[in-house]
Amino acid sequence: MNDAQQNDAALATADRKAKRKKGLTVLAVAVAVAGIGWGTWEWLVASHYESTDNAYVQGNVVQITPQIGGTVLAIHADDTDFVKAGQPLVKLDPADVSVGLQQAEANLAQTVRQVRTLYANNGSLAAQVQLRLADVAKAEAEVHRASDDLNRRQSLSGNGAVSREELNHATTQLANARSALAAAQAGVTAAREQLASNQAQTEGTTVEQHPSVQAAAAKVREAWLASQRAALPAPVDGYVAKRTVQLGQRVAAGTPLMSIVPLQQVWVDANFKEVQLRKIRIGQPVTLTADVYGKKVEYRGTVAGLGVGTGAAFALLPAQNATGNWIKVVQRVPVRVALDADQVAKNPLRVGLSMDVQVDVTNQDGKTLADAPRSSAVTQTAVFGSQDAGADAEVRRIIAANLGRSNTTAVGAAPAAHASAQRVRGTTVAAGAH
Repeated sequence: MNDAQQNDAALATADRKAKRKKGLTVLAVAVAVAGIGWGTWEWLVASHYESTDNAYVQGNVVQITPQIGGTVLAIHADDTDFVKAGQPLVKLDPADVSVGLQQAEANLAQTVRQVRTLYANNGSLAAQVQLRLADVAKAEAEVHRASDDLNRRQSLSGNGAVSREELNHATTQLANARSALAAAQAGVTAAREQLASNQAQTEGTTVEQHPSVQAAAAKVREAWLASQRAALPAPVDGYVAKRTVQLGQRVAAGTPLMSIVPLQQVWVDANFKEVQLRKIRIGQPVTLTADVYGKKVEYRGTVAGLGVGTGAAFALLPAQNATGNWIKVVQRVPVRVALDADQVAKNPLRVGLSMDVQVDVTNQDGKTLADAPRSSAVTQTAVFGSQDAGADAEVRRIIAANLGRSNTTAVGAAPAAHASAQRVRGTTVAAGAH
């Protein structure tokens, strides 16, 4: 190779080195600019948001379970149907509970009549006390008469006007009279005890409020509720899901028959990593998108609360990290996000749908745990409260039907008999002084 060729090769090599140096310089500048841009974006934008795609729609899944056992006669709602609160869903055979209700009603009617007898007995037992007092008075008169006869005969026995046999006969009559008086006094005591025993069951109450009547009335209410529970109503507005019940099926109390999902009351559980929880606070605004609608539909929400434990801690089989070979796994904590009700009504969501969640963590004034108890119920229903509305009316009807025409007298017999007994107890037996 001559000198000219060597010079050309040297120039070519120098040119390539210059171009390479220039390229590397441009690349370094581009990397530096990108790094500065990324850092600026991270500082100004990304650091103010925490996002995750591990988020799913959740809602209340209300199970429909019977409170009594029975055979299914009718099913009024199927999967995907919308039902209103109070609408009948399943009907069970009411034959058994109807028989139980009739027995309870008959027992209440019989109990009312038995209690009426207790009040009526107060008057008859008070009359018995008066009758026994009359017997005591009669026995006292006999004792006085026999005593006078014996005294006269004893005064005449000294001059022989009265025989020994007649004197003994008078003595025997006095002894018999005293025995009759003692028997009459014992009869008064027994009659008073019977009156007191009967009054102990009636004092301070009426027929309607008597403990026996109340116990029988409770049985009627129990049987009435069982008869009402043969029809299963929807406790809330929502959509039917997971219907498993079939016609003719014999179901036991507590068997899941179907579920009701109120889709207007859904929320999102977003599972954030441990390191993402540092800046998340209750009340922070949230932006969400659902895979079912795509990026075109955007939901607004707020952080309603942070879970008190990781998903692994509440798993059916919690991890035992103290055994075997251990590998650290980043844990996630569920964060509940409350959704805007109007947006949910406009674009309905379903339980279990995937969501993308982005939390604006700029405002750090909120708390990570609620510090006050909830002032009202999370959710409630008034459907079952109306089932016992007719029970009290049925009890009142049965009691009124069995009080008889002397309703007022029977109910007021307790105070009257009590006053009569007080007068009887206050009467003194004159023979008791002898």
